[in-house]
Amino acid sequence: MDIAQAPPLSAPMDIAFDYTRSLGPVLGRFMTGLRDRRVYGGRTSDGRVHVPPLEYDPLTHAPVTDLVEVSPTGTVVSWSWMSRPLEGQPLDLPFGWALIRLDGADTALLHAVDAGDPGRMRTGMRVRIRWAAEPVGHIRDIACFEPGDTPFSASPAAAASTPVTTMTTPIRLHYRHTTSAEESRYLRALAEGRLLGQRCPVCRKVYVPPRVCPADGVPPDEEVAVADRGTVTTFCVVNVPFAGQRLDPPYVVAQVLLDGADIPLPHLIVGCPAEEVRMGMRVAAVWREPERWSTTPENIAHFAPAGEPDAPYESYADHL
Repeated sequence: MDIAQAPPLSAPMDIAFDYTRSLGPVLGRFMTGLRDRRVYGGRTSDGRVHVPPLEYDPLTHAPVTDLVEVSPTGTVVSWSWMSRPLEGQPLDLPFGWALIRLDGADTALLHAVDAGDPGRMRTGMRVRIRWAAEPVGHIRDIACFEPGDTPFSASPAAAASTPVTTMTTPIRLHYRHTTSAEESRYLRALAEGRLLGQRCPVCRKVYVPPRVCPADGVPPDEEVAVADRGTVTTFCVVNVPFAGQRLDPPYVVAQVLLDGADIPLPHLIVGCPAEEVRMGMRVAAVWREPERWSTTPENIAHFAPAGEPDAPYESYADHL
């Protein structure tokens, strides 16, 4: 099929990372309490007890230091029914989202209620905490709430001497990305081992990957084949390790101005020590084996030194 006439590409995409935050003295004590199957609220200057506790008093702006224990039972203030639970929610069966004011608190806590049936949910109903089997110091130590007016019968959590100081929450996003017609042609060309740019009809600049011209705000109208080698315009050396890293630091991520293009392409520079990478350095694409090619930029594994003389600064000064 002619790639110019093929329908746009579409594929599921996943973005995921673990968000870790330091809790501080107030939320640290709150999470430590949950780990020990206790709920603490913070008393502010007006005498109100907030659950979860606030770190700073909304009236005086002073740090909240008065934490008081409240009951694991409470009253539903407001609610809605979740008939089709989503991934990552507290329960995998239909449940109620509810604002629950625990006994001894003056504010409501948002959490799930395992009511079994929407007919059982009502404003004013009495509920109790169902604790997680293995609390760790996280809001999910409250597995959910359930109807009832007496505390959930669970063995007290084993006392732990170390306070909870950090909390890690997995973040996940699943979505489907549908490419533009221009991006689809670019990706299909990659599957054939070619780099394809497109030219703006106004300023005549060639963009790789193709996009609406950021200067003129119009879509490109002419396909242009560009080389798989170019010039390093700017770069950074990655020295800090992080989760999911594919290369061991130090390594270089650079902006590569491909020959025939007017905008740099970000990519890895491999094949020489990080300290040897420099502005103006000429590099060439290192393609993966053809049998591994598909409609993805990962067909180019990285760029490596091309063994050519450095490009003069004037040749890329307008592309930094």
